[in-house]
Amino acid sequence: MSALSKRRPVAALQKKLRGAPRLTKIAMEIRKAVEADIPNLLPLMRELAGFEKYAEDFAVTEAVLREQGFRRSPPEFHCLVAEKGGELVGFLVYYFVPFTYRAKPNLVIKELYIAGQHRSRSVGKLLMQAVAKEAAQSGCGMIKWWVAKWNKRGIEFYKRLGAKIDSDWHEFQLSERALRDLAASG
Repeated sequence: MSALSKRRPVAALQKKLRGAPRLTKIAMEIRKAVEADIPNLLPLMRELAGFEKYAEDFAVTEAVLREQGFRRSPPEFHCLVAEKGGELVGFLVYYFVPFTYRAKPNLVIKELYIAGQHRSRSVGKLLMQAVAKEAAQSGCGMIKWWVAKWNKRGIEFYKRLGAKIDSDWHEFQLSERALRDLAASG
């Protein structure tokens, strides 16, 4: 077969494809959550609770989200959402710690979650870029967050973004019962 005859089927296919309808790529929108997002946000939060193995203790409701995130001034948390084709596919919850040794606020990421079928499609990176812009605009000196030691995929994702694990600090916790016992021990 000559080189010319090899090119003809390709040229014919290219001509045919030019006339075919194109698949439209649905754009991902990263934006601040609004109160109307609550009914679609809460199921994603429940999925995260299952993923991180605290579903039995999950106490967030639509009323809690509405009050703490959208009705209080200032809000107790902020939230970014990833929306694709009208569907929420991920979220990032954060808050600010205004007083730090740097004399600049820290932005603390409390939750980052991407629905399973949307992972490995840059949704997490887009949310992290958006929160980094928020931190920069707010004059923050640092963004902090915690990752479960067993979440290897998450750890690798954060390392690819340039994050470092702080080996100098251990996280301590007092459970509700322990803090009440300590408070009563005075």
